[in-house]
Amino acid sequence: MGKSEVSRIGKMPVKLPEGVKIEIDGKRLNVKGPKGQLSYNLPPGIELKIIDTPQKEIQVINKESRKKGIAFHGLARTLINNMVQGVVNGFEKKLEIVGVGYRASLQKNKELVLSLGYSHPVVYRIPEGIDVEVDEKQTVITVKGIDKQQVGEVAAKIRGFRPPEPYKGKGIRYLGEIVHQKAGKARG
Repeated sequence: MGKSEVSRIGKMPVKLPEGVKIEIDGKRLNVKGPKGQLSYNLPPGIELKIIDTPQKEIQVINKESRKKGIAFHGLARTLINNMVQGVVNGFEKKLEIVGVGYRASLQKNKELVLSLGYSHPVVYRIPEGIDVEVDEKQTVITVKGIDKQQVGEVAAKIRGFRPPEPYKGKGIRYLGEIVHQKAGKARG
């Protein structure tokens, strides 16, 4: 293979920490760890090889030389690495609620109730595989899970109920997100 046929990210091996078990069943990869289990269907032209060095590693191999194969090489390696990190450590995103009277609370039946200045509270059913926590001030929401993509989607969905508005900055934002505020109308 020439230099242009190898993805820089794809050629890096994925290290497997202690307690992580992998199973390759044809084109399907199953990863089990202390926090749970994830599976992934490999894209066409991508194969996996297990390397038994002092620490076990997975090598992602690209069998296709077209541009699409090179792109899938890096993508597959990144997704597999995220799966391994997820079953070991998990992922989390924090959201902050800004605004007078804006707050969140959890119901016992896995529902998040948001008071966001609308005439009625917004009720969001938390999907399977996701845990949500609300701090005691009811202004910080923590979304946790082992699937990085699902955690991001749930956090984006919750943020979408009331994105921060540009004049006063009220709404739901990611913790640490900078909201650029516009100046109001000038009176003259």
